[in-house]
Amino acid sequence: MIAILKKELWSYFGNWSAWVIIAAFSLIATLFLFFFDNDSNIFEIGMASLQSYFVLVPWLLMFIIPALSMKTFAEEQQTGTLNWLFSQPLKVSELVAGKFLSVWIVGILCLIPSLIYLYTVYVLGVPAGNIDLGMTFGSYFGLIILIAAFAAVGILASSLSQNQIMAYLLGVFMCFIMYFGIEQLASYKLLGGADFILQNIGFYQHFLGFTRGLIDFKDIAYFVLVIGASLVLSNHFINKKK
Repeated sequence: MIAILKKELWSYFGNWSAWVIIAAFSLIATLFLFFFDNDSNIFEIGMASLQSYFVLVPWLLMFIIPALSMKTFAEEQQTGTLNWLFSQPLKVSELVAGKFLSVWIVGILCLIPSLIYLYTVYVLGVPAGNIDLGMTFGSYFGLIILIAAFAAVGILASSLSQNQIMAYLLGVFMCFIMYFGIEQLASYKLLGGADFILQNIGFYQHFLGFTRGLIDFKDIAYFVLVIGASLVLSNHFINKKK
């Protein structure tokens, strides 16, 4: 697994793709938070808070993480190197875990530049330091778990696809449905009492608790279950390709 992790990280950072993705992610977030005229602009909100950042980032991750994960298995199959990996002395579960961890790590690195935003808001607060750090760090913790969930779903999409384009489109679609689609469907209240159950199937309600500074074991358990189920399914579909 460690060997696969190192190989994948080198494939991301060795050809500048990870650097470009991190830079693009940070640039888009900066433009929305400080320059564009929108509801996420921190100066227009007039509050010492990164709450708008934590609302914006899941939507960016919805497109960024599938871009990272699409190559994990779809590219290997497209180029014929998947059969070579099968011939190596490693388990499919180790292969899946190594690729998942690589996507998760690069996704977390996308958040590092946002510490500049945190420092900026901390300094600009009146008085300086007037920011809810509990809510802020809870939100960061939620984002790290959400990245893991998106990465696991993206890995699953890649294991189901024959090429990278299909893997990317399927990954974006699945992440969108899990984060926003299920939440919106539940909001129409078409199922009566079952709407609450449907609402809790999606990512949004569980991520929302973290953005309020509440680190609930039930929310953590939910994401662990989703990540585990996605990786188990990925392992199953890759095994079928042997």
